[in-house]
Amino acid sequence: MSAITVDRVTKTFATPDGKKTAVRDVSFSLDEGSLTVIGGENGSGKSVLMSIIAGLETATAGTVSACGKAGLVFQEADTQILGETPREDVSFGPKNQKKSKEAVAQAVQSALEQVGLTAKADFPARFLSGGEKRRLAVACMLAMDLPIIIFDEPYANLDVGGVRQVNALIRQLKAQHKTVVILTHELEKCLGLADRFIVLFRGEKVFDGSPQEGLAQPLEQWNIRNPLARYDSVADLVW
Repeated sequence: MSAITVDRVTKTFATPDGKKTAVRDVSFSLDEGSLTVIGGENGSGKSVLMSIIAGLETATAGTVSACGKAGLVFQEADTQILGETPREDVSFGPKNQKKSKEAVAQAVQSALEQVGLTAKADFPARFLSGGEKRRLAVACMLAMDLPIIIFDEPYANLDVGGVRQVNALIRQLKAQHKTVVILTHELEKCLGLADRFIVLFRGEKVFDGSPQEGLAQPLEQWNIRNPLARYDSVADLVW
């Protein structure tokens, strides 16, 4: 069964010079419980497309349907923090769903446990690490039982430990049969987790297939570095 169906979606913005098309005639369908990596250079249309799927933007043309509400984890996770502490932050969603006080407390506790933030439940949220802030954003979605979770450039500004934290959480979400979408140009950090690989270039879908098939494509022509590039000497360690 499809979790997300995108049918010929186009998004155009007005600019001082006329109009700019950020996404052009994009279609695909993602299965429930699947993990998809959508790659593309900055400005390729990834974030705009996912904002449309999450209901934050309206398509100029085309339609999007989903099996439930999608939660979007922004690149700048700080912008999603509303509470002073993780416990307070996670409670906003279930409270807005009009759950009882007991149900809110249970949902918050369960979500914090799932993302490994129980020990910091009452810690100042602004002092969490980058990886912890992304985990907190996911906890907010788990507390609302959202079936679809979209990560927008989840590895930005993270060290190796932070990347591993995020990937451990992504594996956990997939094991829970959540539908997960990762938007990134850093394929080397997550493509091995994916069932499906889609590439956007200048607003258009230019590849859609398996990760293995995608690595055989001329990714460099879409301004994406192939993660299978070899590093045999110090001289190779430059882009």
